[in-house]
Amino acid sequence: MADLDSVKQELEQLRDEIKLKMHLASLDAKEEWGGLEKKWDDFNARADLSRAGDDIGSAASLLGEELKQAFKRFKDAL
Repeated sequence: MADLDSVKQELEQLRDEIKLKMHLASLDAKEEWGGLEKKWDDFNARADLSRAGDDIGSAASLLGEELKQAFKRFKDAL
């Protein structure tokens, strides 16, 4: 019985650690998503303004590429 109790305790500890890591990962993902959403809003604003000048268009294109890579990394992390 002692072996079974020991195994049960170990499994409970591992389970709790996994649950905590999943929760923290979820919080990290939400935080990262919030940052990506801000960049997305910035990109949309710059893209709309890009019609006003080439400099803004170049900045919007650069931000778009950065956002695309960030979205891909986020998707791959899920």
